[in-house]
Amino acid sequence: MKKVIYAVVAVLLVVSCNKKEEVKTTESPVAYAKFGDSISPDGAISKEALLTKYLALKTADTLEVKVVSTIVDVCQKKGCWMNLDLGSGKSALVRFKDYGFFVPKNAGKSEAIIHGKAFVEVTPISDLKEYAKDAGKSQAAIDSIIAPETNYSILADGVLIKK
Repeated sequence: MKKVIYAVVAVLLVVSCNKKEEVKTTESPVAYAKFGDSISPDGAISKEALLTKYLALKTADTLEVKVVSTIVDVCQKKGCWMNLDLGSGKSALVRFKDYGFFVPKNAGKSEAIIHGKAFVEVTPISDLKEYAKDAGKSQAAIDSIIAPETNYSILADGVLIKK
């Protein structure tokens, strides 16, 4: 009997984590689907402003941000990550705090407001070469890796996606 109760509780927790709510702001009649923590669209910075902030960050730095931009693409397996357009051909990888929520797999090209911690990750040349080797790349492709790769990331605790 205890196993049945635990199973029911587990199912309810999973369902409640993926629940999306509609949020309307007092400033505008725009409706958003909410994922994760409750956030307001008020005070969000532009993608260009975020890119400028990223360029000033060092590898160990983090910055609390709320940004509005377009979702480039979403994990097609579960919606467990997404790439956010930063302009100038750059993007930020957005993951979700504690793997606690997901976004719809069809959210690509949608406007979103993300709140979370922004940070810069630098992947060293040795790691990039190892990844290329693991991926089965040719020796010429591995040898062509001559610079570390800088990646922009956000660990989001709340996301609003425009309906």
